[in-house]
Amino acid sequence: MIRLVTFDALHTLITPRKPIHAQYAEVFSPYLGTLPPDAIARSFKLALRQLQAERPSYRAGVEGWWSEVVSRTAVGAGANPQAVQRHLGTIVPSLMKRFGSREGYRLFDDSIPTLRTLREMGVRTGLITNSDARIADVLEDLGISGYLSPVLISETERVEKPSMSIFLAACARGGATQVETLHVGDDFQDDYIGADNAGLHALLLRREESGSEGTQRGTVMDFRTIKSLNVVKDLYGVIAWVEKMNKTR
Repeated sequence: MIRLVTFDALHTLITPRKPIHAQYAEVFSPYLGTLPPDAIARSFKLALRQLQAERPSYRAGVEGWWSEVVSRTAVGAGANPQAVQRHLGTIVPSLMKRFGSREGYRLFDDSIPTLRTLREMGVRTGLITNSDARIADVLEDLGISGYLSPVLISETERVEKPSMSIFLAACARGGATQVETLHVGDDFQDDYIGADNAGLHALLLRREESGSEGTQRGTVMDFRTIKSLNVVKDLYGVIAWVEKMNKTR
């Protein structure tokens, strides 16, 4: 029996209201002028990958971590470095606030119906995310936090997916064994491979609307190459998968 389903957060349960580069451009504009959106998108991807490698789990503090991402993004997109440093103390708090609430994010239409249905089926639902602690405020603001327990956030856990330890901790806190637990996420390496290596069941989510903008660190794979894996195109597919598993046991 599947007794616990854990979900990734970004691009699984929630997604940016507008593309991240567009939201960065809005905040940059009054201080740094108009920067090309495509340049911001490319620069953000690079800055994010660099910081994730240099300081995993938001080492040295979340605001400092994101300040470096924002600075590298702006300069890489063509902003004047002196202007960036001069206005960073205003830009960073604005972006931190935006992406710590419903101002920056929205729920997918299938998120709450899926969580509600799983609860009605007697299946517990939780969260495993490589986000910083602001994600808890986002989930509360979007009205979804009451459906999720346990919640494991990489900043507070000091470990990130795909590490086995974060998946095993979720099972322990959720009162389920690995074989009774399913993890669902959109990142092939962090979510699917991580959960599978930890002995959990895994589903890879491949929505038609993705918009990951470089936030995924795992391998981006063409759908045709992953047909042999357990793949769903939306969260309703999770319900069907759990129903099938629990009926056969």
